[in-house]
Amino acid sequence: MSRPKEMTRAVIVGHKSILKQTIDSLYDTNLFHIEDFVEDESGFKISKPLKNAEEVSKKLVKIRSIANYLGIVHKEPVVQKTDSVLRDLDSKLDELDRAIATKTDAIAQLENELKDLDSQKRELMPYLAINLDFDDYRGYESLKVFAGMVKGNLDGSQISSITKAYELYFDPQSKAIVLFVAKSDADKVYELLQGIGFRELRVPERGGVPSELLRFIEQKEAEVTRKIESLRNEIESLKTKYADFILASDEILSIESQKAELPLRIATSANAFIIEGWTPTENYDKVVSAVNSATNGKAYVSSLEIEEEEEEHVPVEYNNSKVAAPMQQIMDLYSRPKYTELDPSSVILITFPLMYGLILGDIGYALILGAIALAVKKAIKSDAVGDLMNILIYCQISTFIFGIIYGEFLGFSLASLHTEHGSVPGLIPGWETIVLFEGLGGEEFTFPIHRTHMVMTMIAVTVLIGLLQLNLGFLLGFANISKHHGVKHAVLEKGSWLVIELGVLLAAIGYLGGTGLAYVGAVVLVLGIVMLTMGEGIKGPIELPSLMGNALSYARIIAVGLSSIYIASTVNDIAFEMIWADHSKIGFVAIAAILVFILGHALNTVLSIIAPGLHALRLQYVEFFGKFYEGGGRKYNPFGYIRKYTEE
Repeated sequence: MSRPKEMTRAVIVGHKSILKQTIDSLYDTNLFHIEDFVEDESGFKISKPLKNAEEVSKKLVKIRSIANYLGIVHKEPVVQKTDSVLRDLDSKLDELDRAIATKTDAIAQLENELKDLDSQKRELMPYLAINLDFDDYRGYESLKVFAGMVKGNLDGSQISSITKAYELYFDPQSKAIVLFVAKSDADKVYELLQGIGFRELRVPERGGVPSELLRFIEQKEAEVTRKIESLRNEIESLKTKYADFILASDEILSIESQKAELPLRIATSANAFIIEGWTPTENYDKVVSAVNSATNGKAYVSSLEIEEEEEEHVPVEYNNSKVAAPMQQIMDLYSRPKYTELDPSSVILITFPLMYGLILGDIGYALILGAIALAVKKAIKSDAVGDLMNILIYCQISTFIFGIIYGEFLGFSLASLHTEHGSVPGLIPGWETIVLFEGLGGEEFTFPIHRTHMVMTMIAVTVLIGLLQLNLGFLLGFANISKHHGVKHAVLEKGSWLVIELGVLLAAIGYLGGTGLAYVGAVVLVLGIVMLTMGEGIKGPIELPSLMGNALSYARIIAVGLSSIYIASTVNDIAFEMIWADHSKIGFVAIAAILVFILGHALNTVLSIIAPGLHALRLQYVEFFGKFYEGGGRKYNPFGYIRKYTEE
């Protein structure tokens, strides 16, 4: 259990001529959390960005738009010298911008050409079955040409009833029609065509036979497509060639941009500047030394006293060991502790994996999920992913240990069990279940623990574990309150709950034993309620029933655990029944059974992350934290950046 790092409030004052050196030194140390200045009546104003801000911003926008277009993502860093990148930045940026613009323009033109070719092809398709040159469709003074589609069938006899002078081309499959008639007969023929659903189509302007034109267009399409593909390959080559340069440039320009825009966050006058912020006390001397070194001692750095009313707003930096540090991800999901609070990261390092393991408790799933966590951690080099995988590994260690205690492997019992209905063999020959003592409701408490055969006992055990964690919460709350409001307040607000629990326990023992201890317990209980009322007012006694509700919530541990066992057992039963149903045709059935076994346990593996994880989290956030934790602290966010792709 630790408290957040002790912080020192500091103020840096100097002449504007050393502002840039001061900013550079603060950025390089990456230890100073700067407070944004709010203009008041002091006469100080927010300053303008540094002179290079606009230029840097333009280059940054350009490099990021190029990176976005090329689809460049963060990768294993190739560290480059900052001077080298800056020296080539302008020329390479222009070269890259020009090359991409040229190729994208060419691609756009070719894609338009493709669309035009596709339009021409669609225009040709209705006439494809009529092998007639398009030049033959036009240029007549006394002939009318009907070209289009009909819904019904058409033959010469229908036209002959109007005129003998005609020429008809008709494709029965596509219903395409081209009909030449004398203009004097055109109206009557048109009426006939309308009767069979005639729809006139545009005749392509170009000459040539449709089939030959289609072949030419398809060749042209293939040629244009090859050109586009070639250009895209060239762009992909640019991505490969310039990826490291772009990532390094983005990092350098981002750093320069943040430095250039810092004056927008600090107080300045005509000649002076003031930068106010926070740093961990252990690093205060480093900050002072860095600023003095960069400004030749011309800047004045001083620490300020932190008033009690300011403690609520002090930025918070965790102070945990490397082992407990991954649990900070769980804390940040809920809320970072306030500067004045205990940080429970090291407590949930124990309680969260403990609850998770209690719920899942299976050697097989622990091995599978542990292997997945190790593989993901190795494949993805990310601090956030690494922390999450470490949490998953902690949970699987706990799950493995409880898997041994429960004697479970992918839903199978490892030890043999003797019941009233006969003996149930386990997976490990010779491992017999040992009866330790009698549990609740006539159940036998055994090793390994068969959860499905001792539900009532396990419910009582999980509720007892819940009460222990809740009381740990009261003790942590006691420590929080006693530090800031004194022991008296802590005894009344948090110690009273422990007195109440003691009174209930004594009364229960006395009642069951028929002794006078019941009266002692009643007196202690009343005393506890009076203390609680004095500490928290009337809302304290009103919340008394919630204690039982909080404790009963821990019964979810056995409930969710049983659901996982039943899913795994059902998968096993189905798979093995499929195999043993017909020994003579084991080939296909065996493959199907293996698929059922693999897919069923894959599904349960996914559920084994979600359900135990969510319920273990809920028990921490809702039941445990509610007894001592407030949260809402500000994140310590130092001005600076940890370089990945460049070095000075």
